[in-house]
Amino acid sequence: MEALLQQVVAGLATGGIYASIALALVMIYQSTHQINFAQGEMGMFATYIAWALIHWGMPYWPAFFLTVVIAFLGGAFLQRTVLRPLENASHLANIVVFVGLMITFNSLAGLLFTYTIKTFPSPFPNRLIFDGLLSFHQLGAIVVTGTVLLLLFAFFKYTPVGLAIRAGAQNPLSARLVGIRVSHMLALGWGLAAAIGAIAGMMVAPIVFLEPNMMSGILLYGFAGALIGGIDNPWGAVAGGFIIGVLENLLGAYVIGTELKLTATLMIIIAVLLFKPAGLFGQRIVKRV
Repeated sequence: MEALLQQVVAGLATGGIYASIALALVMIYQSTHQINFAQGEMGMFATYIAWALIHWGMPYWPAFFLTVVIAFLGGAFLQRTVLRPLENASHLANIVVFVGLMITFNSLAGLLFTYTIKTFPSPFPNRLIFDGLLSFHQLGAIVVTGTVLLLLFAFFKYTPVGLAIRAGAQNPLSARLVGIRVSHMLALGWGLAAAIGAIAGMMVAPIVFLEPNMMSGILLYGFAGALIGGIDNPWGAVAGGFIIGVLENLLGAYVIGTELKLTATLMIIIAVLLFKPAGLFGQRIVKRV
């Protein structure tokens, strides 16, 4: 029973990171109706920026917040310079751009920082708590990601800018009619998604170590969480991320072993697309054609 509880608690800790990635994917999907395949690589590259700042002598938390700001500005810059000209392009053109960005960030990280595996520091003590059920870093990751999610909830629900971003994503035409600059709101959405990805990268890097391909599996888990919760439902995607985190740990520990966890996640994605495409909390929309 204690081992089972430990796996569930550890799954919630990693699920918080998957939930962050899932939320970032949903934010981009709501504004573009496309999956940002470069989301993981953007978070990885931002984590390398944090590593460089810490390596140059900056304390962890100032480097953390500066990296979040840099990631936000970088995401907004990408939207304005690379993606804005493609707003009316085909879905295939957007997918090609996302894949190109993924390859670009991965290659650029290898070029600038090499492919050597690096250790990334954790700001939390390196010891276990709650009778060995949880490490300080896992607890800290839960607190950090939970705080981010609560701040985002408050931002989108209670601030004029947050409401404008939601309106621009859900109904661009009506938003323009009431004076909302939809293109600027999309840039802010991309900036927020990039910042969330950076936080997820910095929380997971002490666990998986830092290297250009570290976010590949994390992106897959986050994508699965977004599909399970509902690709059009931000908070459902967050719940889906936590569900995937717990399922991954339990299946890996008691059913299929750690080697097949990614395979099991792919099977979950296929099953959701086949039997519940809208996700557990998503809305099924029927259109007359």
